[in-house]
Formats: sequence, structure tokens, C-alpha cells
Amino acid sequence: MRLFHRSVVFIFLACTALASVQARAQDSIASAALPDAPSPQQASSSDNNSLKGKQTKRILGIVPNFRAVSVNVKLPPQSVKEKFIGATQDSFDYSAFIFAGMLAGVAQAENSYPEFHQGAAGYARYYWHTFADQADENYWVEAILPSALHQDSRYYTLGHGGFFKRTAYSFSRVLITRTDNGNNTFNTSEIVGAGAAAGISGLYYPSQERDWTKTGQRWLTNVSLDGATFIVKEFWPDINSAIFHQKN
Repeated sequence: MRLFHRSVVFIFLACTALASVQARAQDSIASAALPDAPSPQQASSSDNNSLKGKQTKRILGIVPNFRAVSVNVKLPPQSVKEKFIGATQDSFDYSAFIFAGMLAGVAQAENSYPEFHQGAAGYARYYWHTFADQADENYWVEAILPSALHQDSRYYTLGHGGFFKRTAYSFSRVLITRTDNGNNTFNTSEIVGAGAAAGISGLYYPSQERDWTKTGQRWLTNVSLDGATFIVKEFWPDINSAIFHQKN
């Protein structure tokens, strides 16, 4: 359960940090709206409102954010080719190699798979297993099943409402997605895709790690990390506006 515990902690920390940022942003907007506020600040507030909910291609200029859709933006359905391109971008972007290295380091430090051992050789085993897990899940969740089921693998930003409403909405996207026609539907691509990826990983993990419990833990970890990612995507426009002033 170590991987699952890590994902739960990550979600909690992300929510706490994002709540703090949103509170600061709301205070700033409230101050700019006071009757005696200087007109330049009022103009700045109007500019910020016009950029509210605007996604960027990358988060912090590093993390891929290609599949996030800005508030109130309507896009045509994704083609099968576009879905596979998106999965490839997420799987083989330079940041994917960095993220896999970080997760592999944490897993090795926790001795999550004793069969991999320690040292450089052990880290290499953790690394390629982690990287394979990422790519495997990306293709199932973002390309293969969305293409077969005509589901939209993009994240549509809510952008309004309180912190808890937006957090609940973003995490609920692991269960609810859109069809290519724009209707809401059960997110089979996420739930079944994450499970399929977890099952396939049993083909290259040691035999001791192939039981139902280990497979279920990897499945829960996949879904939890995807939910945490949706939360970050939802609040990224607020963070970008409040801290970086949309400069990214």
C-alpha cells in the first residue's frame, strides 16, 4: 500500500497548497475592487478576470498540460490520431523521464520492491518499471480506450465556484468524462484503462508482485495520481495568474 499512501499524501498536499493560493488570489481581487482603489489596479483586475481559467501548454514551463482546455472554450472532437499524439507527448516528453526518475527514487528509498535490490542497478530496475507503467497507462487511458469508446481524453476546466466545489469537480473527472459528442458519460477509459495498465504491468514485474493485491494497489495508484493531476490542472490558471501574472 506504500504507493497508494504516497498518492493520497500528494493529493492532500496539493489541495492544501492550492487552497492557500486561491485564498490569496481572492483577497487580492477583493482589494482591487474597493471603491477607493486606484484606477490602474482596477484595470489590472479586469485584465486578470479576462484571463481567468486560461490554461497554458505547460505548468511551470515544464510539466505537459497539452490536454487541458481553458474555461468556456469549445473544441471539435479529437481524432484518433490526435488522441495517440497526446498520449505520446505525455509519455515521452522530457518531463516524463524526470518524473519517472523521481518516483523511482522514492520507491527505491521505501524498498517497495525488495526483488529489485538497492544501488545503481536496483535504481535502474525501478526506473524502467516506473517509466513503462507511465507509458502503458497513458496509452490505455488517453488513446486506446478513448478511441474505441469515442470518449474525450481532455480535461475541461471548471474555473468558477469555491475551492471545495472545484476540487470535487476535478477529482470526479476520474469517474466522469465527455463523449466525442460533448455529452457526459462514465469515464470507462480512466477506470478500465488504469486497471488494464496495472494488469499488463504484471507481465514485467517479478512473480511475487503479480497477485491481485499488488495489481489492485497499482490500479488505485494510477487512478489517484490521475485525480491529483486533474486538481492541479483545475487550479493552475489561478496559480499562474496570482503568482506568475500569466507570464508562463
